[in-house]
Amino acid sequence: MSDIRHTPSVIKRAEDAADLLSKARSEIAKIIIGQDQVIDLTLITLLCGGHGLLVGAPGLAKTLLIETLAIVTGLSEKRIQFTPDLMPADILGSEILETAADGKRSFRFIKGPVFCQLLMADEINRASPRTQSALLQAMQEHEVTIAGKARKLPSPFHVLATQNPIEQEGTYPLPEAQLDRFLLQIDIPYPGLDAEREILIGTTGADSLTPAACLDGPTLLSLQNLVRTMPVGETVIEAILQLVRMARPDESPHERVREHVIWGPGPRAGQALMLGCRARALLHGHLAPRLEDVLALAPAVLKHRMALGFSAKAEGETVETLIEFLMQDIH
Repeated sequence: MSDIRHTPSVIKRAEDAADLLSKARSEIAKIIIGQDQVIDLTLITLLCGGHGLLVGAPGLAKTLLIETLAIVTGLSEKRIQFTPDLMPADILGSEILETAADGKRSFRFIKGPVFCQLLMADEINRASPRTQSALLQAMQEHEVTIAGKARKLPSPFHVLATQNPIEQEGTYPLPEAQLDRFLLQIDIPYPGLDAEREILIGTTGADSLTPAACLDGPTLLSLQNLVRTMPVGETVIEAILQLVRMARPDESPHERVREHVIWGPGPRAGQALMLGCRARALLHGHLAPRLEDVLALAPAVLKHRMALGFSAKAEGETVETLIEFLMQDIH
């Protein structure tokens, strides 16, 4: 157990944070109908200070979700449509040579769209590996290097990337190193019947809803700090360790994993689960994470950090079914 105790000040901060986050969830849900799980996972990503990979078919409001999130959180937002001809300078920015009135020449740096607090990387797998790698440093180190000079990005800084799982023609699969830097993979399903009916009625009329701002940059940074101070019990820590290590083919006690998994999750998966469990607990008004938080977040943390071999696919095995199998061992 962490040595942080539930002092009255910590309890008050957690209660205030839970109320604030409840308002934020409600405002987002006004626009993003019937996707409560997706909203929660996206907010958890921000509370952990991480980046999210949104995966879903076209037309499931991935872009609208990020735009709404920017309004509700008060973060400056920019969008990049990734294409095969996109260059690193189109993301990071570049230096241009200017001539002053007195004839003197000097370089001036023009910031690229990455200089924002919430970056939407739309269809990230359509960019070339060279351009994807340009985003990698920004995601990991919160800075970019232009002409040999390091330039800090605004704080907080989050990347929410989208990926179409259906159309793969003309795409460049994300390398494992970059996938590992996404805290969560957030799968966006089709809406249920009642939700889709509400979408049809609510989005085709003359009136449109506008969400209210509930947060801002400094408040989000304070919430991220609060998440990191929340205590984690030994039971939860052991469950995280057990789950992550069982998913590795060279360490797993399960023959099913050893036969089907090519590579499994590294230490970042455990870190993501630790932070994510704390953030989920705070989001639901709890003072410390529980086993249910570990199980709820395990698929989003693990599915993009594991790869199956050809034999697994031939036998109908999927990453999702394998994770469900491993979760049965967590009590």
